[in-house]
Amino acid sequence: MPILNDKQKLMRQIQNCSFALTEANLYLDSHPTCPMGLEYYAKHKKEYDELMKEYAEKYGPITVGQSSTDKKWSWVTTPFPWERGES
Repeated sequence: MPILNDKQKLMRQIQNCSFALTEANLYLDSHPTCPMGLEYYAKHKKEYDELMKEYAEKYGPITVGQSSTDKKWSWVTTPFPWERGES
C-alpha cells in the first residue's frame, strides 16, 4: 500500500465521510424519524463540513461553492479537482 501524504489523507477522510453521508441519506429516506440515523447523519455532516473547509483552506476549493469571493474568484486560480492528481 502506498504511503499517503497529508493532502491525500485529508481527501480520503472526505471520501469516507461522503460515503457515510450517502449511506445515511439512503437509510433516512426510509426511516426519516430514526433518532440514531439522524444523529449518525449529523455527526458525519459536521465532520464532512469541517474537513471540506480544512481542505479548501490548505489546497483550494473542491467545489465551486467553496470559492472565495473576497478579492478574486478563486475557483479558476487553483487547479480543478480532476487536475490535482488525488486518488
